[in-house]
Amino acid sequence: MKNINRYGVLLAGVLLLVVLATGCEPERIVIDTGAAEGAGAAGYAGYHVGYSWAGEARDVALEDANSYIETILRLDEDANILEARMRYFQRVDGFWSTRQAGNAQVQVDFSVNPTAGTLGSEYVRGDSMFSIYTVNPMSLYAVAVDGDGTVAAAIVEPLTRYQFEMKFPPGFDFGARVNTLTINSGLSIPTTRTSGGAFLAPDSWDAIAGDHLFNFHFYSHVLYEQGVFAGIGGNSTIRQLLEAMGVEFSDGRPVRKAPSYGYFGLGGWEGNYNAIARYLVGRNARDLTSLVDWSPERRQNAINERNQFGVDVPSGATRTVQNSSVDGIAGATVRMSRESTSYQRALVDAGIIEEEDVIIGRF
Repeated sequence: MKNINRYGVLLAGVLLLVVLATGCEPERIVIDTGAAEGAGAAGYAGYHVGYSWAGEARDVALEDANSYIETILRLDEDANILEARMRYFQRVDGFWSTRQAGNAQVQVDFSVNPTAGTLGSEYVRGDSMFSIYTVNPMSLYAVAVDGDGTVAAAIVEPLTRYQFEMKFPPGFDFGARVNTLTINSGLSIPTTRTSGGAFLAPDSWDAIAGDHLFNFHFYSHVLYEQGVFAGIGGNSTIRQLLEAMGVEFSDGRPVRKAPSYGYFGLGGWEGNYNAIARYLVGRNARDLTSLVDWSPERRQNAINERNQFGVDVPSGATRTVQNSSVDGIAGATVRMSRESTSYQRALVDAGIIEEEDVIIGRF
Protein backbone atom coordinates (compact mmCIF):
# COMPACT_ATOMS: atom_id res chain seq x y z
CA MET A 1 0.00 0.00 0.00
CA LYS A 2 1.05 3.60 -0.41
CA ASN A 3 0.69 6.75 1.63
CA ILE A 4 -0.91 9.66 -0.19
CA ASN A 5 -1.98 13.05 1.08
CA ARG A 6 -4.92 15.16 -0.01
CA TYR A 7 -3.20 16.21 -3.22
CA GLY A 8 -2.45 12.57 -3.90
CA VAL A 9 -6.18 11.85 -3.73
CA LEU A 10 -6.87 14.61 -6.21
CA LEU A 11 -4.16 13.23 -8.49
CA ALA A 12 -5.71 9.78 -8.21
CA GLY A 13 -9.03 11.31 -9.30
CA VAL A 14 -7.38 12.88 -12.36
CA LEU A 15 -5.72 9.59 -13.28
CA LEU A 16 -9.04 7.82 -12.82
CA LEU A 17 -10.69 10.11 -15.36
CA VAL A 18 -7.94 9.24 -17.83
CA VAL A 19 -8.58 5.54 -17.22
CA LEU A 20 -12.31 6.01 -17.77
CA ALA A 21 -11.67 7.78 -21.04
CA THR A 22 -9.68 4.80 -22.32
CA GLY A 23 -12.32 2.26 -21.31
CA CYS A 24 -9.95 0.34 -19.01
CA GLU A 25 -10.97 -0.83 -15.59
CA PRO A 26 -10.53 1.93 -12.96
CA GLU A 27 -8.03 1.19 -10.22
CA ARG A 28 -9.60 0.98 -6.79
CA ILE A 29 -8.06 3.54 -4.46
CA VAL A 30 -6.05 2.20 -1.52
CA ILE A 31 -5.03 4.66 1.17
CA ASP A 32 -2.86 3.60 4.10
CA THR A 33 -3.69 5.87 7.03
CA GLY A 34 -2.44 3.57 9.74
CA ALA A 35 -5.93 3.53 11.24
CA ALA A 36 -6.82 -0.09 10.57
CA GLU A 37 -6.26 -1.00 14.23
CA GLY A 38 -8.21 1.98 15.53
CA ALA A 39 -7.17 5.57 16.19
CA GLY A 40 -3.41 6.01 16.18
CA ALA A 41 -1.16 8.92 17.11
CA ALA A 42 -3.03 11.13 14.65
CA GLY A 43 -6.40 9.82 15.77
CA TYR A 44 -8.69 9.06 12.83
CA ALA A 45 -7.31 11.90 10.71
CA GLY A 46 -6.93 11.18 7.00
CA TYR A 47 -8.73 9.69 4.02
CA HIS A 48 -10.58 6.38 4.29
CA VAL A 49 -12.09 4.36 1.44
CA GLY A 50 -14.78 1.71 1.27
CA TYR A 51 -16.54 -0.35 -1.41
CA SER A 52 -19.69 -2.33 -2.05
CA TRP A 53 -20.25 -4.19 -5.30
CA ALA A 54 -22.70 -6.15 -7.38
CA GLY A 55 -22.66 -9.88 -6.76
CA GLU A 56 -20.93 -9.74 -3.38
CA ALA A 57 -23.75 -11.76 -1.80
CA ARG A 58 -23.05 -14.44 -4.44
CA ASP A 59 -19.32 -14.42 -3.59
CA VAL A 60 -18.31 -12.34 -6.62
CA ALA A 61 -14.95 -10.66 -5.91
CA LEU A 62 -14.64 -6.88 -6.15
CA GLU A 63 -12.16 -7.12 -9.03
CA ASP A 64 -14.68 -9.20 -11.01
CA ALA A 65 -17.70 -6.96 -10.43
CA ASN A 66 -19.29 -5.00 -13.28
CA SER A 67 -20.50 -2.28 -10.93
CA TYR A 68 -19.45 -0.99 -7.54
CA ILE A 69 -19.85 1.96 -5.19
CA GLU A 70 -16.84 3.80 -3.79
CA THR A 71 -17.00 6.00 -0.67
CA ILE A 72 -14.13 8.30 0.30
CA LEU A 73 -14.24 10.05 3.68
CA ARG A 74 -11.81 12.59 5.11
CA LEU A 75 -11.91 12.58 8.90
CA ASP A 76 -10.22 14.69 11.53
CA GLU A 77 -8.50 13.15 14.55
CA ASP A 78 -11.83 12.83 16.39
CA ALA A 79 -13.57 11.12 13.42
CA ASN A 80 -15.59 14.18 12.42
CA ILE A 81 -16.38 13.95 8.71
CA LEU A 82 -14.71 16.86 6.90
CA GLU A 83 -15.27 15.68 3.32
CA ALA A 84 -17.31 12.90 1.75
CA ARG A 85 -17.55 11.57 -1.78
CA MET A 86 -19.55 8.66 -3.18
CA ARG A 87 -19.46 7.37 -6.75
CA TYR A 88 -21.26 4.53 -8.53
CA PHE A 89 -19.06 2.90 -11.19
CA GLN A 90 -20.49 0.57 -13.81
CA ARG A 91 -19.34 -1.05 -17.03
CA VAL A 92 -21.48 -0.04 -20.01
CA ASP A 93 -20.84 -1.50 -23.48
CA GLY A 94 -17.37 -2.53 -22.34
CA PHE A 95 -16.44 0.91 -20.95
CA TRP A 96 -16.31 2.08 -17.35
CA SER A 97 -18.32 5.14 -16.41
CA THR A 98 -20.21 6.50 -13.42
CA ARG A 99 -23.94 6.75 -12.97
CA GLN A 100 -23.38 10.37 -12.04
CA ALA A 101 -22.00 11.18 -15.49
CA GLY A 102 -25.39 12.51 -16.63
CA ASN A 103 -24.55 12.74 -20.34
CA ALA A 104 -27.20 11.57 -22.80
CA GLN A 105 -27.89 11.48 -26.53
CA VAL A 106 -31.51 12.21 -27.43
CA GLN A 107 -33.22 11.93 -30.81
CA VAL A 108 -36.93 12.35 -31.58
CA ASP A 109 -39.06 10.91 -34.38
CA PHE A 110 -42.23 12.99 -34.52
CA SER A 111 -43.85 10.56 -36.97
CA VAL A 112 -44.22 7.94 -34.21
CA ASN A 113 -47.39 7.74 -32.14
CA PRO A 114 -46.37 6.31 -28.75
CA THR A 115 -47.91 3.05 -27.52
CA ALA A 116 -47.66 1.39 -24.11
CA GLY A 117 -45.04 -1.19 -23.26
CA THR A 118 -46.16 -4.31 -21.43
CA LEU A 119 -45.74 -5.11 -17.74
CA GLY A 120 -44.34 -8.17 -16.01
CA SER A 121 -41.83 -10.81 -17.04
CA GLU A 122 -43.01 -10.91 -20.66
CA TYR A 123 -42.03 -7.30 -21.25
CA VAL A 124 -42.37 -5.89 -24.77
CA ARG A 125 -41.34 -2.32 -25.47
CA GLY A 126 -44.00 -0.02 -26.89
CA ASP A 127 -43.60 2.40 -29.79
CA SER A 128 -41.51 5.39 -28.70
CA MET A 129 -40.80 8.79 -30.22
CA PHE A 130 -37.49 8.92 -28.37
CA SER A 131 -34.10 7.30 -28.88
CA ILE A 132 -32.15 7.98 -25.68
CA TYR A 133 -28.66 6.67 -24.92
CA THR A 134 -27.30 7.29 -21.43
CA VAL A 135 -25.55 5.41 -18.64
CA ASN A 136 -28.61 5.57 -16.41
CA PRO A 137 -31.91 7.36 -17.13
CA MET A 138 -33.15 7.76 -13.55
CA SER A 139 -34.96 11.12 -13.13
CA LEU A 140 -34.40 12.00 -16.79
CA TYR A 141 -36.77 14.15 -18.81
CA ALA A 142 -36.51 15.12 -22.48
CA VAL A 143 -38.46 17.41 -24.79
CA ALA A 144 -38.49 18.68 -28.38
CA VAL A 145 -40.77 20.85 -30.54
CA ASP A 146 -41.18 20.27 -34.28
CA GLY A 147 -41.52 23.06 -36.84
CA ASP A 148 -45.31 22.68 -37.01
CA GLY A 149 -45.62 23.08 -33.23
CA THR A 150 -45.90 19.39 -32.33
CA VAL A 151 -44.40 18.76 -28.89
CA ALA A 152 -42.76 15.50 -27.83
CA ALA A 153 -42.04 15.11 -24.11
CA ALA A 154 -40.77 12.22 -22.01
CA ILE A 155 -40.40 11.74 -18.25
CA VAL A 156 -38.82 8.68 -16.62
CA GLU A 157 -41.32 8.10 -13.81
CA PRO A 158 -39.35 6.97 -10.71
CA LEU A 159 -41.86 4.58 -9.12
CA THR A 160 -42.69 2.40 -12.14
CA ARG A 161 -39.34 3.15 -13.85
CA TYR A 162 -41.15 3.47 -17.15
CA GLN A 163 -40.57 6.29 -19.62
CA PHE A 164 -43.87 8.14 -20.03
CA GLU A 165 -44.29 10.00 -23.32
CA MET A 166 -46.61 12.83 -24.29
CA LYS A 167 -47.30 13.99 -27.84
CA PHE A 168 -49.17 17.27 -28.26
CA PRO A 169 -50.26 18.10 -31.84
CA PRO A 170 -50.57 21.59 -33.35
CA GLY A 171 -53.53 23.45 -31.89
CA PHE A 172 -53.47 21.55 -28.60
CA ASP A 173 -54.94 23.41 -25.62
CA PHE A 174 -51.91 23.91 -23.38
CA GLY A 175 -54.13 25.52 -20.78
CA ALA A 176 -55.43 22.04 -19.93
CA ARG A 177 -54.43 20.71 -16.51
CA VAL A 178 -51.67 18.25 -15.73
CA ASN A 179 -54.26 16.02 -14.02
CA THR A 180 -55.63 15.23 -17.50
CA LEU A 181 -52.33 13.54 -18.44
CA THR A 182 -53.51 10.05 -17.52
CA ILE A 183 -52.87 6.73 -19.21
CA ASN A 184 -56.53 6.24 -20.11
CA SER A 185 -56.69 9.71 -21.68
CA GLY A 186 -54.09 8.64 -24.22
CA LEU A 187 -52.01 11.73 -23.39
CA SER A 188 -49.39 10.04 -21.17
CA ILE A 189 -48.08 6.69 -22.43
CA PRO A 190 -45.62 4.37 -20.58
CA THR A 191 -43.63 3.24 -23.61
CA THR A 192 -40.34 1.94 -22.25
CA ARG A 193 -39.19 0.16 -19.09
CA THR A 194 -35.88 1.79 -18.21
CA SER A 195 -34.86 -0.69 -15.47
CA GLY A 196 -36.21 -3.45 -13.26
CA GLY A 197 -36.84 -3.51 -9.52
CA ALA A 198 -39.58 -0.87 -9.57
CA PHE A 199 -41.21 0.23 -6.33
CA LEU A 200 -44.60 0.38 -8.04
CA ALA A 201 -45.28 -2.67 -10.23
CA PRO A 202 -49.00 -2.95 -11.07
CA ASP A 203 -50.31 -6.12 -12.69
CA SER A 204 -52.04 -3.99 -15.30
CA TRP A 205 -51.87 -0.37 -16.41
CA ASP A 206 -55.59 -0.25 -15.62
CA ALA A 207 -54.67 -0.12 -11.92
CA ILE A 208 -53.26 3.41 -12.32
CA ALA A 209 -54.87 4.40 -15.62
CA GLY A 210 -56.89 7.21 -14.04
CA ASP A 211 -53.94 8.74 -12.17
CA HIS A 212 -51.42 11.23 -13.52
CA LEU A 213 -47.64 11.27 -13.20
CA PHE A 214 -47.62 13.41 -10.09
CA ASN A 215 -50.04 11.34 -8.00
CA PHE A 216 -49.34 7.65 -8.63
CA HIS A 217 -48.29 7.21 -4.99
CA PHE A 218 -47.24 9.12 -1.88
CA TYR A 219 -43.63 8.82 -3.08
CA SER A 220 -44.55 10.71 -6.26
CA HIS A 221 -43.43 13.77 -4.31
CA VAL A 222 -39.90 13.04 -5.54
CA LEU A 223 -40.92 14.61 -8.86
CA TYR A 224 -42.16 17.95 -7.59
CA GLU A 225 -40.73 18.75 -4.15
CA GLN A 226 -37.58 20.30 -5.61
CA GLY A 227 -35.75 20.77 -8.88
CA VAL A 228 -37.21 21.70 -12.26
CA PHE A 229 -40.71 20.42 -11.42
CA ALA A 230 -40.89 22.17 -8.04
CA GLY A 231 -44.45 23.39 -7.54
CA ILE A 232 -45.86 21.48 -10.52
CA GLY A 233 -48.95 19.42 -9.68
CA GLY A 234 -52.28 18.22 -10.95
CA ASN A 235 -53.75 21.74 -11.08
CA SER A 236 -50.80 23.17 -13.01
CA THR A 237 -51.29 23.74 -16.72
CA ILE A 238 -49.57 21.59 -19.31
CA ARG A 239 -47.91 24.77 -20.56
CA GLN A 240 -46.38 25.29 -17.10
CA LEU A 241 -45.09 21.71 -17.15
CA LEU A 242 -43.53 22.15 -20.59
CA GLU A 243 -42.02 25.52 -19.65
CA ALA A 244 -40.37 23.81 -16.68
CA MET A 245 -38.84 21.40 -19.21
CA GLY A 246 -37.46 24.29 -21.26
CA VAL A 247 -40.16 24.88 -23.90
CA GLU A 248 -40.79 28.50 -24.88
CA PHE A 249 -44.13 29.84 -26.15
CA SER A 250 -44.94 32.66 -28.56
CA ASP A 251 -48.55 33.84 -28.93
CA GLY A 252 -49.62 30.74 -27.05
CA ARG A 253 -47.82 28.34 -29.41
CA PRO A 254 -44.69 26.34 -28.56
CA VAL A 255 -41.53 27.52 -30.31
CA ARG A 256 -39.46 25.06 -32.33
CA LYS A 257 -36.87 23.38 -30.12
CA ALA A 258 -34.13 20.83 -30.72
CA PRO A 259 -34.17 17.79 -28.41
CA SER A 260 -32.92 18.60 -24.92
CA TYR A 261 -32.84 16.77 -21.62
CA GLY A 262 -32.27 17.21 -17.91
CA TYR A 263 -32.88 15.57 -14.54
CA PHE A 264 -35.69 16.40 -12.14
CA GLY A 265 -35.78 16.24 -8.35
CA LEU A 266 -32.33 16.20 -6.82
CA GLY A 267 -30.84 15.91 -10.30
CA GLY A 268 -30.46 12.19 -10.96
CA TRP A 269 -27.67 10.11 -9.47
CA GLU A 270 -25.31 13.06 -9.16
CA GLY A 271 -27.87 14.93 -7.09
CA ASN A 272 -28.63 11.91 -4.91
CA TYR A 273 -25.00 11.21 -4.08
CA ASN A 274 -24.26 14.89 -3.51
CA ALA A 275 -27.14 14.89 -1.02
CA ILE A 276 -25.57 11.94 0.81
CA ALA A 277 -22.26 13.82 0.97
CA ARG A 278 -23.96 16.94 2.35
CA TYR A 279 -25.70 14.81 4.96
CA LEU A 280 -22.41 13.25 6.10
CA VAL A 281 -20.20 16.33 6.33
CA GLY A 282 -20.16 17.70 9.87
CA ARG A 283 -21.27 14.45 11.51
CA ASN A 284 -19.10 12.17 13.61
CA ALA A 285 -18.35 8.81 12.00
CA ARG A 286 -18.18 7.05 15.38
CA ASP A 287 -21.78 8.08 16.05
CA LEU A 288 -23.04 7.42 12.51
CA THR A 289 -21.93 3.85 11.81
CA SER A 290 -24.52 3.16 9.09
CA LEU A 291 -26.60 5.07 6.56
CA VAL A 292 -29.53 2.79 7.39
CA ASP A 293 -31.42 2.39 10.65
CA TRP A 294 -31.46 -1.39 10.99
CA SER A 295 -33.50 -1.43 14.21
CA PRO A 296 -37.00 -2.02 12.70
CA GLU A 297 -37.88 -5.70 13.03
CA ARG A 298 -38.84 -6.06 9.37
CA ARG A 299 -35.29 -5.02 8.43
CA GLN A 300 -33.54 -7.08 11.10
CA ASN A 301 -35.42 -10.18 9.97
CA ALA A 302 -34.13 -9.66 6.43
CA ILE A 303 -30.46 -9.97 7.51
CA ASN A 304 -29.16 -13.53 7.31
CA GLU A 305 -26.37 -15.22 9.28
CA ARG A 306 -23.77 -13.92 6.79
CA ASN A 307 -24.90 -10.33 7.46
CA GLN A 308 -26.47 -10.14 3.99
CA PHE A 309 -29.58 -8.03 3.68
CA GLY A 310 -32.49 -8.95 1.41
CA VAL A 311 -31.22 -12.40 0.35
CA ASP A 312 -33.05 -14.88 2.59
CA VAL A 313 -36.20 -12.96 3.43
CA PRO A 314 -38.93 -14.53 5.61
CA SER A 315 -42.56 -13.50 5.44
CA GLY A 316 -43.15 -10.06 6.90
CA ALA A 317 -39.60 -8.84 6.32
CA THR A 318 -38.49 -6.39 3.64
CA ARG A 319 -36.16 -6.83 0.68
CA THR A 320 -35.20 -3.22 0.23
CA VAL A 321 -34.53 -0.02 2.16
CA GLN A 322 -36.32 2.56 0.05
CA ASN A 323 -36.20 5.29 2.67
CA SER A 324 -33.52 6.44 5.05
CA SER A 325 -32.54 9.11 7.52
CA VAL A 326 -30.61 10.97 4.82
CA ASP A 327 -32.32 14.31 4.28
CA GLY A 328 -33.48 14.80 0.73
CA ILE A 329 -32.82 11.29 -0.53
CA ALA A 330 -35.96 10.20 -2.35
CA GLY A 331 -37.37 6.94 -1.07
CA ALA A 332 -38.17 5.57 -4.49
CA THR A 333 -34.90 6.43 -6.18
CA VAL A 334 -32.05 5.17 -4.01
CA ARG A 335 -31.70 1.66 -2.60
CA MET A 336 -29.75 2.84 0.43
CA SER A 337 -28.51 -0.50 1.78
CA ARG A 338 -25.78 -0.82 -0.87
CA GLU A 339 -24.62 2.78 -0.33
CA SER A 340 -24.53 2.05 3.39
CA THR A 341 -22.25 -0.96 2.82
CA SER A 342 -19.73 1.19 0.97
CA TYR A 343 -19.88 3.81 3.73
CA GLN A 344 -19.39 1.17 6.44
CA ARG A 345 -16.35 -0.23 4.64
CA ALA A 346 -14.77 3.24 4.81
CA LEU A 347 -15.34 3.10 8.58
CA VAL A 348 -13.64 -0.31 8.64
CA ASP A 349 -10.70 1.27 6.82
CA ALA A 350 -10.63 3.97 9.52
CA GLY A 351 -10.68 1.41 12.33
CA ILE A 352 -14.04 2.63 13.67
CA ILE A 353 -15.93 -0.63 13.11
CA GLU A 354 -14.94 -4.18 12.17
CA GLU A 355 -15.67 -5.99 8.92
CA GLU A 356 -17.97 -8.32 10.85
CA ASP A 357 -20.15 -5.28 11.65
CA VAL A 358 -20.78 -4.49 7.97
CA ILE A 359 -24.26 -5.25 6.63
CA ILE A 360 -23.93 -6.36 3.01
CA GLY A 361 -26.71 -4.47 1.26
CA ARG A 362 -28.84 -5.57 -1.65
CA PHE A 363 -27.03 -4.35 -4.74
